[in-house]
Amino acid sequence: MLTSLQNPLVKQIRKLHSTKERHKQQLFLLEGTHLLEEACTVDYPLDVVCCTPQWEQTHPQLWQVACNRCNRAEIVSTEVLAAIATTVQPDGVVATAKRGEQENQVGWSGLVLAVETLQDPGNLGTIIRTAAAAGASGLWLSDDSVDLDNPKVLRASAGQWFRLNKAVSEDLKATVQQCQQAGMQVIATLPTASLTYWDVDWQKPSLILLGNEGAGLSDDLAAMADTQVKIPLSPGVESLNVAIAAALMLYEAQRQLTHR
Repeated sequence: MLTSLQNPLVKQIRKLHSTKERHKQQLFLLEGTHLLEEACTVDYPLDVVCCTPQWEQTHPQLWQVACNRCNRAEIVSTEVLAAIATTVQPDGVVATAKRGEQENQVGWSGLVLAVETLQDPGNLGTIIRTAAAAGASGLWLSDDSVDLDNPKVLRASAGQWFRLNKAVSEDLKATVQQCQQAGMQVIATLPTASLTYWDVDWQKPSLILLGNEGAGLSDDLAAMADTQVKIPLSPGVESLNVAIAAALMLYEAQRQLTHR
């Protein structure tokens, strides 16, 4: 059992708390039983799995499955587990996994999101969770956004991170153009639009453009949209949270597709 905070493996995993080190090591953190279960369910490649003796006793089957899917498995003390986790009260298991294994699988059909310069990991995780729940095909994220594999993004996705195709776009405008060339309609939300989001024919393959929490969608990207829509707001309300805006359009699309 690993008990020393000075152990090289413990030091390596602790470094993954920083974005720079996740990029350098090409690894990210999976924290908690639920995320580990979801990773094992989809056979996501794991690198290291660490758990406390208490967790192993409580989850023997999941521990065995995880051990069979990782390069290294270690029993660690409660103190070590607390040190390698980013959460205040970890539930007893932390794993590391390879970055980018699911990227570049976003297709050019169905219902897809393109998210520009999103900074809040909670918002991104919620969008991923909602998109998966609403049956979206995938998500594109601009490369100046929060990392897809930020620990808070994974937690906010409630495990749905593993069930949605997603990728980082180095040039989101070029990605939007490719979607249009593939026959997808591009929808942008703007407060000045004349149409509301339920006026769109969501039965067509669609790309939804979502912008930054504060600044919204950039003018260049908004101008590329085939259709601009608004979400009606009561007087005095300036805007909605970006994850809520995404949910409204995703579920209107699902409603239309279900009742066509």
